[in-house]
Amino acid sequence: MVTTATPVKKMRKVAIYGKGGIGKSTTTQNTVAALTEMGKKVMVVGCDPKADSTRLLLGGLAQRSVLDTLREEGEDVELEDIRSPGFCESLCVESGGPEPGVGCAGRGIITSINMLEQLGAYDEEEQLDYVFYDVLGDVVCGGFAMPIREGKAEEIYIVCSGEMMAMYAANNICKGILKFAENGVVRLGGLICNSRNVDNEKEMIEEFARRLGTQMIHFVPRDNDVQRAEINRKTVIDWNPGVQQAEEYRTLAKAIDKNKLLVVPKPLSIEELESLLMEFGLFQ
Repeated sequence: MVTTATPVKKMRKVAIYGKGGIGKSTTTQNTVAALTEMGKKVMVVGCDPKADSTRLLLGGLAQRSVLDTLREEGEDVELEDIRSPGFCESLCVESGGPEPGVGCAGRGIITSINMLEQLGAYDEEEQLDYVFYDVLGDVVCGGFAMPIREGKAEEIYIVCSGEMMAMYAANNICKGILKFAENGVVRLGGLICNSRNVDNEKEMIEEFARRLGTQMIHFVPRDNDVQRAEINRKTVIDWNPGVQQAEEYRTLAKAIDKNKLLVVPKPLSIEELESLLMEFGLFQ
């Protein structure tokens, strides 16, 4: 009798970057909600010192961060002490940060990921389909760059809009990906346009993506249902699964799930970026 080994499920390691205030954490949590609704097993690791990357998945509950747990209990912790179940069996972790005015916030990310590895959060028996890192957009700092520098994340999506500073930040993040791609596996999966209703926004981000050598994986329209869901401390899919905005996040999740276009980006010069903005009428 011939037996065949069960193929090991490959966990996809995704990081979501973007300018502060662009809606990165909201987009991440709503995308994760859609993936879990599809039956995917997903762990979210919040990499923002504010520790608010999983709030909507947890129904507004404040989760004790990894750094707070270590400060209060020392090194003797279990996985359940730092990881909580969220919407639709998602798994939620918050790295946290140092006490205000003390230490480097990026160290929380390094400590958190190392602790999760030690406690077996990524082991095969966990059967994760995805781990999502919700990362503050500053890849200049070593701590915030850790997910891409050390191969913890292999697939990067950048949340942006048609606003100049959002595009500038996205271009800067691409420079970081380019640098770490030289000696690693990190690649850019695409841009997520979280609309700000800028003139010609969709067309501009599509062209921006093309020049970077990637794709706009989805255009998320601006909709007040996102704020309504957040007031109710839920993702849109959890709050009202029948609204159009819930369908937008489902479409985004499916696009990421099916995505095979992973590239080393070609960042623009500042002159090229400004020319693109002028071409689409932002400065006219």
